Amino acid sequence: QVKWKGKDLFDLVCRTLGLRETWFFGLQYTIKDTVAWLKMDKKVLDHDVPTEEPVTFHFLAKFYPENAEEELVQEITQHLFFLQVKKQILDEKIYCPPEASVLLASYAVQAKYGDYDPNVHKRGFLAQEELLPKRVINLYQMTPEMWEERITAWYAEHRGRARDEAEMEYLKIAQDLEMYGVNYFTIRNKKGTELLLGVDALGLHIYDPDNRLTPKISFPWNEIRNISYSDKEFTIKPLDKKIDVFKFNSSKLRVNKLILQLCIGNHDLFMRRRKADSLEVQQMKAQAREEKARKQMERQRLAREKQMREEAERTRDELERRLMQLKEEATMANEALMRSEETADLLAEKAQITEEEAKLLAQKAAEAEQEMQRIKATAIRTEEEKRLMEQKVLEAEMLALKMAEESERRAKEADQLKQDLQEARESERRAKQKLLEITSKSSYTQSMNSSTTALPTDLPSFNLISESLSFDFKDTDMKRLSMEIEKEKVEYMEKSKHLQEQLNELKTEIEALKLKERETALDILHNENASRGSSKHNTIKKVS
Repeated sequence: QVKWKGKDLFDLVCRTLGLRETWFFGLQYTIKDTVAWLKMDKKVLDHDVPTEEPVTFHFLAKFYPENAEEELVQEITQHLFFLQVKKQILDEKIYCPPEASVLLASYAVQAKYGDYDPNVHKRGFLAQEELLPKRVINLYQMTPEMWEERITAWYAEHRGRARDEAEMEYLKIAQDLEMYGVNYFTIRNKKGTELLLGVDALGLHIYDPDNRLTPKISFPWNEIRNISYSDKEFTIKPLDKKIDVFKFNSSKLRVNKLILQLCIGNHDLFMRRRKADSLEVQQMKAQAREEKARKQMERQRLAREKQMREEAERTRDELERRLMQLKEEATMANEALMRSEETADLLAEKAQITEEEAKLLAQKAAEAEQEMQRIKATAIRTEEEKRLMEQKVLEAEMLALKMAEESERRAKEADQLKQDLQEARESERRAKQKLLEITSKSSYTQSMNSSTTALPTDLPSFNLISESLSFDFKDTDMKRLSMEIEKEKVEYMEKSKHLQEQLNELKTEIEALKLKERETALDILHNENASRGSSKHNTIKKVS
């Protein structure tokens, strides 16, 4: 509405978002190439806003926390900071080294896509995502597929993290970047030398124009007694009166007003952090702790249900596999039984034929014997006839002997076939008994399978458990939660060490693909700082 003040518009935005940690945020607009923030106690249209309609304001974080994990209470606050910091890194307003860019990208993917699933997140699923600064992509001779492979390798390790946890991990890494949360302004000292003034949650910092990573001088908020400006001249008075007053000039009066706004806001938050929390913040933190504990218990319950369901499915699959195995065994036993029956029938038929052949041979032998007797009785008396007769007798005797041997052999073969028939019938009996056993096992397995398969449908209910849960957490619950938090701290320290090793490994791995001629000034400065072992916090401490 026309009469609305800045606070009315700001409160409406915060209510719409459900945001309670309003002190970090503001409504930003641009006027004559200079950034400005909407004043809460001044009418919106009384500001020097652009005249064209619609008037555009950007809802952004104006002040940054020193420690995101400790200070950002609401999930919506964390999410808004995550979106803003991520955009600043991708737009290269915050310098981020290549290996850290890959790690941050993996947390951004976890926040958006949830747990990695190779069946869903197939090669090329990140092709349309903007995850790395263009400076990092241009610095190496690497294809998009190679970058995706390295991002996905870390993404797979973040399994089990919810969206808010992944976003918080992103912020915890980003807050240690040198340019995180710093507002830079071009200034000149009394000698006219051009410098940069940086304002952030820790204090005021003076930089060389070519080096936004490492400050030359720092003034922590607790060591500043007074900040003031007159026209374009700005004065910083240290708490220690022995230290000289630092004066500098800015290009515009509007810039001086903005610097003073940021100084006052950051100083107020710096002092507030070192005092006991207000009642509102205490209430918010208590609610956040309860909500976190509730979500953790819910995640544990879902994890248990998932585990039980997976175990039930594994058991069902095992029983189905066993059932199929038993069916195969039964089929094989049936086939063996049929083969045994066929063999027994063949042996019986062969034994009968052999027995008949033996009878026939015995009959022929008897006939031969009778013929021999007849020949002897009617033998011709001549020598020639006698000789022929003797030869015939000899042949008849040999034939009779052969037939007797053949008859005996056939008789033995018949006995052997009878014995084989007995063994075949015994095998048939054993096969029938085994088939009966397998049939009884199969029926038992089917009953077990039907009862097990029914398990998953009952799993999600857990009515008794859910009815007994209460949102009034007892001391024992909070003690248990405290123990879990301590355990998480230890695990985090170990993981940080592991993380640093992984970052160094990735840096070493891609170093060979780097195009040295494409390194920016900030890349070179960062490498120099890294080789000296310098970090954001120890550098500020050293130059304070």
